[in-house]
Amino acid sequence: MLYYSTRNSKEKVTASQAISHGLAPDGGLYVPESLPQLTLEDIKALGKENYRGRAFGIMKPFLDEFTKPELKAMIARAYGDNFDSDSAAPVHFLDDNTAVLELWHGPTCAFKDMALQMLPHLLTASLKKCGEKRKVCILVATSGDTGKAALEGFADVENTKILVFYPHNGVSDVQQLQMVTQTGENVGVAAVRGNFDDAQTGVKQIFGDREFAEKLSEKGWFLSSANSINWGRLLPQIVYYFSAYCDYANSGKVSCGDTVDFVVPTGNFGNILACWYAKNMGLPVGKLICASNQNNVLADFFAHGVYDRNRTFHTTISPSMDILVSSNLERLLYSVCKNDREVAAYMDELAKTGRYEVSDAIKAVINEHFVGGYCSDDDTKAAINKVYTENGYLMDTHTAVAYKKLTDYRMDTGRVYPAVVVSTASPYKFCDSVLDALGYGTDAPGTELIEKLSETTKTAIPKPLSGLDKREKRFGLVVDKQDMKSVVADFLNK
Repeated sequence: MLYYSTRNSKEKVTASQAISHGLAPDGGLYVPESLPQLTLEDIKALGKENYRGRAFGIMKPFLDEFTKPELKAMIARAYGDNFDSDSAAPVHFLDDNTAVLELWHGPTCAFKDMALQMLPHLLTASLKKCGEKRKVCILVATSGDTGKAALEGFADVENTKILVFYPHNGVSDVQQLQMVTQTGENVGVAAVRGNFDDAQTGVKQIFGDREFAEKLSEKGWFLSSANSINWGRLLPQIVYYFSAYCDYANSGKVSCGDTVDFVVPTGNFGNILACWYAKNMGLPVGKLICASNQNNVLADFFAHGVYDRNRTFHTTISPSMDILVSSNLERLLYSVCKNDREVAAYMDELAKTGRYEVSDAIKAVINEHFVGGYCSDDDTKAAINKVYTENGYLMDTHTAVAYKKLTDYRMDTGRVYPAVVVSTASPYKFCDSVLDALGYGTDAPGTELIEKLSETTKTAIPKPLSGLDKREKRFGLVVDKQDMKSVVADFLNK
């Protein structure tokens, strides 16, 4: 399987090269030259496997450079006792037509673990296959969860360093504590004054600085990414959509071949893009419901075909979705139009004006497969309260956005289709907002509220979050966006 950039389909690279470099030299994102196709019989066979077996079956065709024993060993290390559930991504049914795909049973209690426990193994193996002699520095911009998951995955991995930038005052107390207390000799964390888009833009600019890259190379370093712009991060996410469908079919609530809608809380568009790829590989997905908070740039895009980041940025109770520049949308555009020049033109227009409008042909495909929508913080809290009161099930603020949009979609269509709500984080990562939604006071630090949420709801505190306030705070640097490059240089000179 070869890969090429969304902005240049002529220059092809191997999977190991795509994973090693993360971002293509032209600023585009690597995509596979084709998608393997699975029949219903193939999906039924996956349903008999455990999560590791399903992961191998989905990922192997994309990674033909890797031997079966090599890939199986990586998968075993990625999805082992570091997860608190044998199935890694269990499905919980609220009723016969509504399932919740829990993607937060890994070491950082967020869905990013599903990919970032795998990526370090893929990356280090890819570097060896490429004959790379330099060391790699992983640069990450995070809206909250990616940072901790990446730090956890790459901590003390040989020949690597990892530096994470997050928006100052733009993540939850628990998310910040998870990052600034991270252990490991090769890790670094810095807050950026501004929002996530400022941090992400800063990282992209660093990646695009060839002079800086040459200076780093002279010192034996090169940069790569753990964000979902890296194919090695996106590929493992395809797995859990197949796994959720298999579990739904195994439950007997649907038959294999019946379509199931997936509702995904969406910020940078990587998570829902993985579902799109799964659908194009043969998974019987109905609608892909893209759920946003008040930063509704994607909702507007799916409604009108116009992507316009020129709008007010909102700080919400679902901070991992507080994003106005959804990088992975570029991959969707290429998947639909198959035209690198067209995609490059859209991205150029976005860089220059902050907006673009896609062709009627792309709009037609999008309208056939996607539904977009958004909700307010009050709607999010109401959804948390409703599901806990009626079902005894506790959701975080991002999952609640998805649940709210599912109920809206069902009301709009007048039908209740089988659906999976993708749950991206433990409610304990946002305990202040969850407690507030349940009607309890939250005038205390986030770590104290962890105990209060447990006592109030009689639910267990996830082990990775227990005692978080007692861990040493190692990182307190706060910088301006224009100083991020110097932070990288200083970090690699240590």
